[in-house]
Amino acid sequence: MPGGRLTHQERLEIAEGLAEGLTYTEVAGRLDRPISTVTREVARNGGAGAYRADAAQQSTIRRARRRGQAPAPSTAASNDPAVDGAHGRDPEAVHELEEQFTALMVGTGLPRMTARVLTCLYVTDAGSLTATELAQRLKVSPASISKAVGELEQQELIRRERDPGRRRDRYVIDADAWFRGWMASARQNTMLADFARHSAQTLGATTPAGTRMQDIGHFFEHVGQTMIQAAEQWRQAHATRPATRGQELSGRSPDRVPSRGQEAPDPPGAPGQ
Repeated sequence: MPGGRLTHQERLEIAEGLAEGLTYTEVAGRLDRPISTVTREVARNGGAGAYRADAAQQSTIRRARRRGQAPAPSTAASNDPAVDGAHGRDPEAVHELEEQFTALMVGTGLPRMTARVLTCLYVTDAGSLTATELAQRLKVSPASISKAVGELEQQELIRRERDPGRRRDRYVIDADAWFRGWMASARQNTMLADFARHSAQTLGATTPAGTRMQDIGHFFEHVGQTMIQAAEQWRQAHATRPATRGQELSGRSPDRVPSRGQEAPDPPGAPGQ
């Protein structure tokens, strides 16, 4: 049934199709399933190269059991929209959304735990959580959270701020998070372009290797400039829009997106393109 959950047999057919080298579209056609169902299933279970039907089935069973367990009362859990159905939300639908969002982020190259932390921050109405709250919600160790938030900070997808009146930090998603991450990636492309041009000079501009590096440099220069132009166009258009309810609650507004002259120094890493 296209609208139901995948069965173990369907997972076996997905694994068989991937082993045969079929595309997601071809696998979905075999199963009479939407392509998005197949891509999410594979992404949340290790990707095309590591997908195993039995392991995927067991993971699904474990997730279903966790959802069926009543959470222990706590401040963190009581504010979790996936648990208490805040704003009339369907908890099951929120859980499914979290799984889909996480799978999409894993598909972009983020490690799974990092993607889970990013998803958790996005689906939380406040848009900010402490490390302890993240660990409680995701049921993982503080060390796992520390590593994940470090990667997200490095890519400028979240920011850290001091919890007022307390000696702890909060990790925040705000209106310009993706703008910062996008600009960090654009700067990374510019660095790659500069490196490729320098490499071409070292290798000899007229040699096959030098020509190849020149082509790479031109490509990344073009992509980087296009990304910056697109981001600036978005910033200008977004700055004229009224603040959303979420921005009002967080005390942020679109016109606080940093201009290019206010950008932070190049980070050591950036999101993959």
